[in-house]
Amino acid sequence: MSVSTHTQFGAVREPLPDQTGRTVLITGANSGLGLNASAALASAGAQVLMACRDQARGQAAVTAVAAVAGGPPPELISLDLADLASVRACAGEAAARSAAIDTLLLNGGVMAMPRSRTVDGFELHFGTNHLGHFALAGQLISQLTASAAPRVVVTSSVMHRAGRIRWDDPNWTGRFYSAELAYGQSKLANLLFVHELAARARRAGSPLVALAAHPGAALTNLATQNQNKLVRLAYDTARTLITQSAQGGTRPLLYAATTAEPEPDGYWGPAGFLELKGSPAAARRSRASRDDASARRLWALSERLTGVTWPDPLPARP
Repeated sequence: MSVSTHTQFGAVREPLPDQTGRTVLITGANSGLGLNASAALASAGAQVLMACRDQARGQAAVTAVAAVAGGPPPELISLDLADLASVRACAGEAAARSAAIDTLLLNGGVMAMPRSRTVDGFELHFGTNHLGHFALAGQLISQLTASAAPRVVVTSSVMHRAGRIRWDDPNWTGRFYSAELAYGQSKLANLLFVHELAARARRAGSPLVALAAHPGAALTNLATQNQNKLVRLAYDTARTLITQSAQGGTRPLLYAATTAEPEPDGYWGPAGFLELKGSPAAARRSRASRDDASARRLWALSERLTGVTWPDPLPARP
C-alpha cells in the first residue's frame, strides 16, 4: 500500500509505502531534512519520535507534523548529539516510550563550523555527526533488534569523497584545522559505520539493514550555522544556482528508509548532474568508504571514545 505525502512541507513525489505500525526515531528533526522526513513518515502512518536539540523549535516542529500525521501523533525527545550524556538520556527516553524501534534515521549534524569541541572534547563535526550517532544507535540496539524488520539509515554527503580518517589525530588537536576536511572526515565515518554495521548484521544473521543516503545540494540551514561570512555568502550564492529544495533533498533518505527491498550497505542520492539534485538513485561512494579494515578500526576507536560497546555478535532475529 502507498500513501500520499502532499503536505504543507511540500510534496514527496514518490508515494511512500504505508508505515502504519512502525516506530521511527529521527535525529535533527526540527528543521530541514529531518523535519521533512518526519512529516512524510508521520503522514504515511508511522509513529515518529522527533529528537531535537532546541526544545522550543522542536515543539513547534512536533505541532506542525502532528497536523499532517496519518497515525499516532509525533513525540518530542531531547537530544544534543554533541553531548554523550544527552545521547544516553535520549536513548533511555526512546526505550521507555517504545519497546521496538523499526527505523532509526540518523540525520542530525553540523557542517563547516569553526574549530570547536563537543561537551566531551571531540572535534565538533566528528563528535556530532559520527560519534553521537554511533553512541545513540549502540544504546538502542535492543529496541532495534526487537523489531521484525529494523533499519538504520545514516545521512552522509558527497563530501565524504574528500574525507579521510585522521587516525593519528581524529579530533584535530594540532595547529592545522580545516572545517571542510573535518566535515568530510565525519561523512566518511558515517559510511564506514554503515559498512561495518551491515557486515555485523550479516555475520549474526540479524534482519537489521544498515544503509545510507545523501541529499545532494539541498536548501537547508546546515551551512548557515557557520559564522564565517564568506562561507555563508558562498553557500547562499551557490544554492541559488545548483541546489534543490529541502523536500527534494529528503527523497533519497525517505527511499532508503522505506523501500520494500533495502540493499544492505546501500547508498542513495539524487540521480542528476554530480548527484546534486534529482530522483533517488544508487549513489557513488569512495573506495575508502568500503574498506573493511578501516571500518573495523573506526568501530573500535568509536567504542573507545564514546564508552559505548555494541554486542558482538548482534542479537539475531527476535
